[in-house]
Amino acid sequence: MPQVPIAEGVFTWPSEAPHLIGARCGACGTHTFPAQPGCPRCGSEDMAIVELADRGTLFTFTTQEFLPKEPYTGPETDDDFAGFVVGYVELPGEVIVETRIVDADPSELRIGMPAQLVVVPFRREPDGTEVMTYAFAPVREGATA
Repeated sequence: MPQVPIAEGVFTWPSEAPHLIGARCGACGTHTFPAQPGCPRCGSEDMAIVELADRGTLFTFTTQEFLPKEPYTGPETDDDFAGFVVGYVELPGEVIVETRIVDADPSELRIGMPAQLVVVPFRREPDGTEVMTYAFAPVREGATA
């Protein structure tokens, strides 16, 4: 079945080692995600597209217990929404990314734990195309990625 990214220019796709696509300011070194044409810190337009780190640390998290409102385009309805974990992952020396946290029981998550970028299914289009999105998953002890 065909797979497509949720949006162009957000993460490398397809890729066995995905990365988020951000921008770095040539004037002050500030990183942005998603990529922006201008620097939010110094106002420079000298922004270069960069691949961001694929590992970081869990900065904070919570559970999303209600169906998000538009423009959310997930497959769930009020009747079948089961909730999910959402959080912020700090990419070292770059940015803090808002993201879904997958493959994790919220009771086992700890602020500061390592997290790895993954690409996961988000929804299926009527023609069968699977729409993929980025998320972060905890790095388990002894795991290599």
